[in-house]
Amino acid sequence: MDRAFLIKYGEIGVKGKNRYLFEDALIKQIQFALKKVEGEFAVRKEQGRIFVEAVSEFDYEGTLDSLKKVFGIVGICPMVSCEYGDYDVLEQHAVLYMQEHYQNRPLTFKVNARRAKKNFPLTSMEINAKIGEKLLQTMDHLKVDVHHPDVLLNIELRERIYFYSETIPGAGGMPIGTNGRATLLLSGGIDSPVAGYMIAKRGVELDAVYFHAPPYTSDRAKQKVVDLARLVSEYAGEIHLTVVNFTDIQMAIYEKCPHDELTIIMRRYMMKIAEDLAKKRNSQALITGESLGQVASQTIQSLFVTNEVCTLPVFRPLIGFDKQEIINISEKINTYETSILPFEDCCTIFVAKHPVTKPNLKAIKRSEQKLEGVIESLYQEAVSTAESILVGSEKIVS
Repeated sequence: MDRAFLIKYGEIGVKGKNRYLFEDALIKQIQFALKKVEGEFAVRKEQGRIFVEAVSEFDYEGTLDSLKKVFGIVGICPMVSCEYGDYDVLEQHAVLYMQEHYQNRPLTFKVNARRAKKNFPLTSMEINAKIGEKLLQTMDHLKVDVHHPDVLLNIELRERIYFYSETIPGAGGMPIGTNGRATLLLSGGIDSPVAGYMIAKRGVELDAVYFHAPPYTSDRAKQKVVDLARLVSEYAGEIHLTVVNFTDIQMAIYEKCPHDELTIIMRRYMMKIAEDLAKKRNSQALITGESLGQVASQTIQSLFVTNEVCTLPVFRPLIGFDKQEIINISEKINTYETSILPFEDCCTIFVAKHPVTKPNLKAIKRSEQKLEGVIESLYQEAVSTAESILVGSEKIVS
Protein backbone atom coordinates (compact mmCIF):
# COMPACT_ATOMS: atom_id res chain seq x y z
CA MET A 1 0.00 0.00 0.00
CA ASP A 2 1.18 3.52 -0.79
CA ARG A 3 1.73 6.21 1.86
CA ALA A 4 0.10 9.62 1.92
CA PHE A 5 -0.95 12.38 4.32
CA LEU A 6 -4.39 13.89 4.60
CA ILE A 7 -4.11 17.57 5.51
CA LYS A 8 -6.85 19.05 7.67
CA TYR A 9 -7.37 22.80 7.81
CA GLY A 10 -9.45 24.96 10.15
CA GLU A 11 -10.35 28.59 9.40
CA ILE A 12 -9.94 28.07 5.66
CA GLY A 13 -13.08 25.94 5.66
CA VAL A 14 -15.32 28.95 6.43
CA LYS A 15 -13.96 31.24 3.71
CA GLY A 16 -16.89 30.67 1.34
CA LYS A 17 -16.31 31.43 -2.34
CA ASN A 18 -12.71 32.53 -1.63
CA ARG A 19 -11.77 29.24 -0.01
CA TYR A 20 -9.89 28.05 -3.09
CA LEU A 21 -7.46 30.97 -2.76
CA PHE A 22 -6.55 29.90 0.77
CA GLU A 23 -6.32 26.25 -0.27
CA ASP A 24 -3.96 27.16 -3.11
CA ALA A 25 -1.81 29.25 -0.74
CA LEU A 26 -1.67 26.32 1.68
CA ILE A 27 -0.63 23.94 -1.09
CA LYS A 28 2.12 26.36 -2.16
CA GLN A 29 3.44 26.54 1.40
CA ILE A 30 3.34 22.75 1.79
CA GLN A 31 5.35 22.38 -1.41
CA PHE A 32 7.89 24.91 -0.13
CA ALA A 33 8.20 23.11 3.22
CA LEU A 34 8.78 19.74 1.53
CA LYS A 35 11.57 21.00 -0.74
CA LYS A 36 14.12 20.30 1.99
CA VAL A 37 12.82 16.81 2.73
CA GLU A 38 14.24 13.68 1.15
CA GLY A 39 11.74 12.30 -1.34
CA GLU A 40 9.31 13.44 -4.02
CA PHE A 41 5.72 14.38 -3.31
CA ALA A 42 2.52 15.23 -5.17
CA VAL A 43 0.35 17.79 -3.36
CA ARG A 44 -3.22 18.08 -4.60
CA LYS A 45 -6.71 19.02 -3.49
CA GLU A 46 -9.84 16.98 -4.10
CA GLN A 47 -13.38 17.70 -2.91
CA GLY A 48 -12.49 19.67 0.21
CA ARG A 49 -9.42 17.59 0.99
CA ILE A 50 -5.69 18.24 0.53
CA PHE A 51 -3.47 15.22 0.01
CA VAL A 52 0.30 14.91 0.19
CA GLU A 53 1.26 11.72 -1.63
CA ALA A 54 4.75 10.23 -1.71
CA VAL A 55 5.81 9.30 -5.25
CA SER A 56 9.21 7.94 -4.18
CA GLU A 57 10.98 6.67 -1.08
CA PHE A 58 10.93 9.44 1.51
CA ASP A 59 11.96 10.49 5.01
CA TYR A 60 8.80 9.92 7.04
CA GLU A 61 9.88 11.73 10.21
CA GLY A 62 11.38 14.62 8.25
CA THR A 63 8.20 14.97 6.21
CA LEU A 64 6.04 14.97 9.32
CA ASP A 65 8.29 17.52 11.04
CA SER A 66 8.09 19.85 8.02
CA LEU A 67 4.31 19.57 7.75
CA LYS A 68 3.95 20.40 11.47
CA LYS A 69 5.51 23.82 10.73
CA VAL A 70 3.12 24.84 7.94
CA PHE A 71 0.66 27.50 9.06
CA GLY A 72 -2.91 26.70 8.03
CA ILE A 73 -2.68 23.00 8.89
CA VAL A 74 -4.59 21.98 12.02
CA GLY A 75 -4.20 18.21 11.61
CA ILE A 76 -1.97 15.75 9.73
CA CYS A 77 -3.31 12.27 9.13
CA PRO A 78 -0.78 9.65 7.99
CA MET A 79 -2.61 7.45 5.49
CA VAL A 80 -2.05 4.40 3.38
CA SER A 81 -3.88 3.88 0.11
CA CYS A 82 -4.61 1.18 -2.42
CA GLU A 83 -6.08 1.07 -5.90
CA TYR A 84 -9.84 1.57 -6.04
CA GLY A 85 -11.62 -1.79 -6.32
CA ASP A 86 -14.52 -3.91 -5.14
CA TYR A 87 -15.47 -4.77 -1.56
CA ASP A 88 -12.97 -7.65 -1.36
CA VAL A 89 -10.11 -5.22 -2.12
CA LEU A 90 -11.42 -2.82 0.51
CA GLU A 91 -11.77 -5.53 3.15
CA GLN A 92 -8.35 -7.04 2.47
CA HIS A 93 -6.54 -3.73 2.86
CA ALA A 94 -8.55 -2.65 5.91
CA VAL A 95 -7.43 -5.82 7.71
CA LEU A 96 -3.82 -5.34 6.56
CA TYR A 97 -3.86 -1.75 7.85
CA MET A 98 -5.13 -2.73 11.30
CA GLN A 99 -2.75 -5.67 11.57
CA GLU A 100 0.22 -3.49 10.67
CA HIS A 101 -0.67 -0.71 13.11
CA TYR A 102 -2.48 -2.43 16.00
CA GLN A 103 -1.39 -6.05 16.13
CA ASN A 104 -1.59 -7.72 19.58
CA ARG A 105 -2.74 -4.54 21.35
CA PRO A 106 -6.06 -4.85 23.23
CA LEU A 107 -8.05 -1.89 21.90
CA THR A 108 -11.55 -0.72 21.15
CA PHE A 109 -12.31 0.51 17.64
CA LYS A 110 -14.91 1.97 15.34
CA VAL A 111 -15.03 2.07 11.52
CA ASN A 112 -15.96 5.34 9.81
CA ALA A 113 -16.33 5.05 6.03
CA ARG A 114 -16.95 7.93 3.58
CA ARG A 115 -17.88 7.40 -0.06
CA ALA A 116 -16.81 10.22 -2.34
CA LYS A 117 -17.53 7.76 -5.17
CA LYS A 118 -21.22 6.99 -4.76
CA ASN A 119 -21.16 4.12 -7.28
CA PHE A 120 -19.64 1.78 -4.71
CA PRO A 121 -22.21 -1.01 -4.18
CA LEU A 122 -22.40 -0.65 -0.38
CA THR A 123 -23.47 2.37 1.66
CA SER A 124 -21.15 3.88 4.28
CA MET A 125 -23.15 2.25 7.08
CA GLU A 126 -22.96 -1.14 5.40
CA ILE A 127 -19.19 -0.78 4.94
CA ASN A 128 -18.81 0.13 8.62
CA ALA A 129 -20.74 -2.96 9.71
CA LYS A 130 -19.06 -5.45 7.38
CA ILE A 131 -15.49 -4.20 7.98
CA GLY A 132 -16.11 -4.09 11.73
CA GLU A 133 -17.36 -7.68 11.67
CA LYS A 134 -14.35 -8.83 9.64
CA LEU A 135 -11.90 -7.16 12.03
CA LEU A 136 -13.57 -8.83 15.04
CA GLN A 137 -13.24 -12.20 13.30
CA THR A 138 -9.61 -11.62 12.29
CA MET A 139 -8.18 -9.83 15.34
CA ASP A 140 -9.65 -11.25 18.53
CA HIS A 141 -7.93 -8.65 20.77
CA LEU A 142 -10.16 -5.91 19.33
CA LYS A 143 -13.55 -4.84 20.63
CA VAL A 144 -16.12 -2.43 19.19
CA ASP A 145 -16.90 0.87 20.96
CA VAL A 146 -18.94 3.25 18.81
CA HIS A 147 -18.94 6.06 21.38
CA HIS A 148 -15.37 6.36 22.72
CA PRO A 149 -13.10 4.07 20.67
CA ASP A 150 -9.35 3.89 21.18
CA VAL A 151 -8.97 3.68 17.39
CA LEU A 152 -11.19 5.32 14.79
CA LEU A 153 -10.48 3.60 11.49
CA ASN A 154 -11.34 6.10 8.75
CA ILE A 155 -11.88 4.78 5.23
CA GLU A 156 -12.31 7.16 2.28
CA LEU A 157 -13.36 5.86 -1.13
CA ARG A 158 -12.13 8.26 -3.82
CA GLU A 159 -10.05 7.65 -6.94
CA ARG A 160 -8.09 5.45 -4.55
CA ILE A 161 -9.10 3.95 -1.19
CA TYR A 162 -7.50 5.65 1.82
CA PHE A 163 -7.11 4.37 5.38
CA TYR A 164 -6.08 6.42 8.42
CA SER A 165 -6.59 6.38 12.19
CA GLU A 166 -4.36 9.11 13.63
CA THR A 167 -4.50 12.91 13.57
CA ILE A 168 -1.29 14.72 14.51
CA PRO A 169 -1.73 18.39 15.52
CA GLY A 170 -0.47 21.00 13.07
CA ALA A 171 0.67 24.58 13.57
CA GLY A 172 -2.79 26.13 13.03
CA GLY A 173 -3.19 29.70 11.83
CA MET A 174 -3.52 30.83 8.23
CA PRO A 175 -1.40 30.03 5.15
CA ILE A 176 1.51 32.39 4.52
CA GLY A 177 0.72 35.06 1.95
CA THR A 178 -3.04 35.25 2.58
CA ASN A 179 -2.83 38.35 4.81
CA GLY A 180 -0.29 40.61 3.15
CA ARG A 181 3.32 41.41 4.01
CA ALA A 182 4.94 42.99 7.06
CA THR A 183 8.49 43.90 8.05
CA LEU A 184 9.97 42.57 11.29
CA LEU A 185 12.58 44.53 13.23
CA LEU A 186 14.74 41.52 14.03
CA SER A 187 17.39 41.74 16.75
CA GLY A 188 19.46 38.97 18.26
CA GLY A 189 17.22 38.74 21.32
CA ILE A 190 14.48 36.39 22.43
CA ASP A 191 11.45 38.57 21.67
CA SER A 192 11.57 39.61 18.02
CA PRO A 193 11.76 36.11 16.46
CA VAL A 194 8.71 35.15 18.53
CA ALA A 195 6.88 38.28 17.35
CA GLY A 196 7.64 37.39 13.73
CA TYR A 197 6.42 33.83 14.24
CA MET A 198 3.14 35.02 15.77
CA ILE A 199 2.33 37.46 12.97
CA ALA A 200 3.35 34.94 10.30
CA LYS A 201 0.91 32.50 11.91
CA ARG A 202 -1.90 34.82 10.83
CA GLY A 203 -0.90 34.38 7.18
CA VAL A 204 1.45 37.37 6.89
CA GLU A 205 4.53 37.11 4.67
CA LEU A 206 7.64 38.36 6.48
CA ASP A 207 10.50 40.65 5.58
CA ALA A 208 13.04 41.52 8.28
CA VAL A 209 15.46 44.34 9.09
CA TYR A 210 18.52 43.98 11.32
CA PHE A 211 20.57 46.96 12.51
CA HIS A 212 24.27 46.10 12.63
CA ALA A 213 26.90 48.28 14.33
CA PRO A 214 30.43 47.19 13.44
CA PRO A 215 32.95 47.17 15.07
CA TYR A 216 30.82 47.37 18.23
CA THR A 217 28.86 44.34 17.12
CA SER A 218 30.70 41.41 15.58
CA ASP A 219 30.11 39.32 12.50
CA ARG A 220 29.04 36.58 14.88
CA ALA A 221 26.22 38.85 16.10
CA LYS A 222 25.11 39.31 12.50
CA GLN A 223 25.30 35.57 11.81
CA LYS A 224 23.22 34.95 14.93
CA VAL A 225 20.43 37.10 13.44
CA VAL A 226 20.69 35.30 10.08
CA ASP A 227 20.39 32.01 11.97
CA LEU A 228 17.32 33.29 13.84
CA ALA A 229 15.73 34.39 10.55
CA ARG A 230 16.41 30.93 9.15
CA LEU A 231 14.70 29.28 12.13
CA VAL A 232 11.65 31.54 11.75
CA SER A 233 11.62 30.85 8.00
CA GLU A 234 10.93 27.16 8.73
CA TYR A 235 7.44 28.38 9.67
CA ALA A 236 7.16 31.63 7.70
CA GLY A 237 8.74 30.65 4.38
CA GLU A 238 11.50 32.67 2.73
CA ILE A 239 12.37 35.89 4.55
CA HIS A 240 13.98 38.86 2.82
CA LEU A 241 16.45 40.05 5.49
CA THR A 242 18.00 43.53 5.16
CA VAL A 243 21.13 44.26 7.20
CA VAL A 244 21.58 47.99 7.85
CA ASN A 245 24.92 49.43 8.99
CA PHE A 246 23.78 51.66 11.84
CA THR A 247 27.13 52.59 13.41
CA ASP A 248 27.53 56.14 12.09
CA ILE A 249 23.95 57.09 13.00
CA GLN A 250 24.40 55.71 16.50
CA MET A 251 27.67 57.58 16.98
CA ALA A 252 26.08 60.85 15.83
CA ILE A 253 23.21 60.37 18.29
CA TYR A 254 25.69 59.49 21.04
CA GLU A 255 27.80 62.60 20.40
CA LYS A 256 25.03 65.15 19.97
CA CYS A 257 22.02 64.05 22.04
CA PRO A 258 21.40 63.68 25.80
CA HIS A 259 22.50 60.22 26.91
CA ASP A 260 19.30 59.46 28.78
CA GLU A 261 17.46 59.89 25.45
CA LEU A 262 19.81 57.75 23.37
CA THR A 263 17.61 54.64 23.31
CA ILE A 264 14.45 56.51 22.30
CA ILE A 265 16.12 58.60 19.57
CA MET A 266 17.98 55.57 18.25
CA ARG A 267 14.73 53.61 18.22
CA ARG A 268 12.95 56.38 16.31
CA TYR A 269 15.60 56.29 13.57
CA MET A 270 15.40 52.52 13.39
CA MET A 271 11.65 52.75 12.88
CA LYS A 272 12.09 55.42 10.18
CA ILE A 273 14.61 53.32 8.27
CA ALA A 274 12.56 50.14 8.69
CA GLU A 275 9.49 51.92 7.35
CA ASP A 276 11.37 53.26 4.31
CA LEU A 277 12.68 49.79 3.52
CA ALA A 278 9.23 48.27 4.13
CA LYS A 279 7.57 50.61 1.66
CA LYS A 280 10.12 49.70 -1.01
CA ARG A 281 9.12 46.06 -0.53
CA ASN A 282 5.37 46.86 -0.58
CA SER A 283 5.17 45.87 3.07
CA GLN A 284 2.04 47.12 4.81
CA ALA A 285 3.10 47.08 8.48
CA LEU A 286 6.03 46.90 10.89
CA ILE A 287 6.45 44.22 13.57
CA THR A 288 8.40 44.58 16.81
CA GLY A 289 8.99 42.30 19.78
CA GLU A 290 8.14 44.94 22.37
CA SER A 291 6.36 43.95 25.59
CA LEU A 292 4.80 46.67 27.71
CA GLY A 293 7.03 47.73 30.60
CA GLN A 294 9.76 45.16 29.91
CA VAL A 295 12.50 47.82 29.48
CA ALA A 296 12.71 51.62 29.49
CA SER A 297 11.97 51.93 25.76
CA GLN A 298 8.79 49.87 26.14
CA THR A 299 6.73 52.04 28.49
CA ILE A 300 3.51 53.51 27.12
CA GLN A 301 5.15 56.93 26.90
CA SER A 302 8.17 55.52 25.06
CA LEU A 303 6.04 53.56 22.61
CA PHE A 304 3.99 56.69 21.90
CA VAL A 305 7.13 58.69 21.09
CA THR A 306 8.52 55.86 18.96
CA ASN A 307 5.27 55.42 17.03
CA GLU A 308 5.15 59.12 16.16
CA VAL A 309 7.68 58.68 13.34
CA CYS A 310 5.65 55.93 11.63
CA THR A 311 2.87 56.12 9.09
CA LEU A 312 2.55 52.34 8.73
CA PRO A 313 0.76 50.39 11.47
CA VAL A 314 3.08 48.79 14.03
CA PHE A 315 2.16 45.27 15.18
CA ARG A 316 3.34 44.31 18.69
CA PRO A 317 1.99 40.78 19.25
CA LEU A 318 3.91 40.37 22.54
CA ILE A 319 2.66 43.58 24.12
CA GLY A 320 0.79 41.83 26.96
CA PHE A 321 3.15 38.88 27.46
CA ASP A 322 5.53 38.45 30.36
CA LYS A 323 9.07 37.22 29.75
CA GLN A 324 8.42 33.60 30.67
CA GLU A 325 5.50 33.37 28.25
CA ILE A 326 7.77 34.68 25.48
CA ILE A 327 10.53 32.24 26.43
CA ASN A 328 8.04 29.35 26.32
CA ILE A 329 7.15 30.15 22.71
CA SER A 330 10.80 30.66 21.74
CA GLU A 331 11.60 27.20 23.09
CA LYS A 332 8.65 25.74 21.19
CA ILE A 333 9.86 27.20 17.86
CA ASN A 334 13.52 26.39 18.59
CA THR A 335 14.85 29.98 18.61
CA TYR A 336 15.65 30.27 22.32
CA GLU A 337 19.09 28.63 22.35
CA THR A 338 20.25 30.80 19.45
CA SER A 339 18.77 33.95 20.97
CA ILE A 340 20.75 33.57 24.21
CA LEU A 341 24.12 33.21 22.50
CA PRO A 342 26.38 35.92 24.00
CA PHE A 343 26.75 38.20 20.98
CA GLU A 344 25.54 41.74 21.69
CA ASP A 345 23.28 43.68 19.32
CA CYS A 346 23.48 47.42 18.72
CA CYS A 347 20.68 48.23 21.19
CA THR A 348 22.49 46.71 24.17
CA ILE A 349 25.87 48.20 23.26
CA PHE A 350 24.67 51.81 23.32
CA VAL A 351 22.12 51.66 26.13
CA ALA A 352 22.33 54.49 28.68
CA LYS A 353 22.87 53.78 32.37
CA HIS A 354 19.73 55.72 33.31
CA PRO A 355 17.47 55.92 30.24
CA VAL A 356 14.40 58.12 30.33
CA THR A 357 11.25 56.06 30.91
CA LYS A 358 8.68 58.82 30.32
CA PRO A 359 10.05 60.74 27.34
CA ASN A 360 8.42 63.99 26.24
CA LEU A 361 7.86 64.16 22.48
CA LYS A 362 8.65 67.89 22.25
CA ALA A 363 11.87 67.42 24.22
CA ILE A 364 12.92 64.48 22.02
CA LYS A 365 12.31 66.51 18.85
CA ARG A 366 14.39 69.39 20.25
CA SER A 367 17.24 66.97 20.88
CA GLU A 368 16.93 65.58 17.37
CA GLN A 369 17.38 69.10 15.95
CA LYS A 370 21.01 68.87 17.07
CA LEU A 371 21.48 66.19 14.41
CA GLU A 372 20.43 68.46 11.52
CA GLY A 373 23.04 68.84 8.82
CA VAL A 374 24.66 65.54 9.82
CA ILE A 375 21.99 62.89 10.08
CA GLU A 376 20.54 63.29 6.57
CA SER A 377 23.61 62.02 4.71
CA LEU A 378 24.22 59.29 7.29
CA TYR A 379 20.61 58.15 6.92
CA GLN A 380 20.85 57.93 3.14
CA GLU A 381 24.16 56.11 3.36
CA ALA A 382 22.73 53.53 5.75
CA VAL A 383 19.75 52.84 3.49
CA SER A 384 21.70 52.76 0.22
CA THR A 385 24.44 50.41 1.50
CA ALA A 386 22.11 47.92 3.20
CA GLU A 387 22.79 44.26 2.43
CA SER A 388 19.90 41.98 1.44
CA ILE A 389 19.84 38.23 2.06
CA LEU A 390 17.06 35.85 1.08
CA VAL A 391 16.95 33.54 4.09
CA GLY A 392 15.49 30.14 3.47
CA SER A 393 17.25 29.75 0.12
CA GLU A 394 20.43 31.49 1.34
CA LYS A 395 20.72 33.22 -2.01
CA ILE A 396 22.39 36.65 -1.90
CA VAL A 397 20.09 38.96 -3.87
CA SER A 398 22.02 42.23 -3.72
